[in-house]
Amino acid sequence: MISTKGRYAIRLMLDLAEHNSDKYIPLKDIASRQDISKKYLEIIVKDLVAGGLVKGASGKGGGYMLNRKPEEYSIGEIVELMEGSLSPVACLADKTNTCPRKKSCQTLPMWTEYYEMVHDFFYSKKLSDLL
Repeated sequence: MISTKGRYAIRLMLDLAEHNSDKYIPLKDIASRQDISKKYLEIIVKDLVAGGLVKGASGKGGGYMLNRKPEEYSIGEIVELMEGSLSPVACLADKTNTCPRKKSCQTLPMWTEYYEMVHDFFYSKKLSDLL
């Protein structure tokens, strides 16, 4: 399940895309338009900045803007930044996680197929597709 943090991150990114200009967009404006607490958005945007998806500036004229064009962002990268791996099981979440049952696991093909469907779905959707 995608948490409010992941869903609100997408909404924040969409708002930045909709109001894309050469000026930074104040977080209070995004909070007002999206009807999301500014405090909660501060937590979310901090992760988006740390992940390199948006850039911010403080002070007068400050706020946030996208680092790239909306069509260059996949929804998958936003969701995974906020939520972690989309993998339903630990053995698929990290390539370095080597499960001793991997060769004999009867359920692994099912989890792999499910993971690939979810991954491909979210990574095939661009931020611009939602505008």
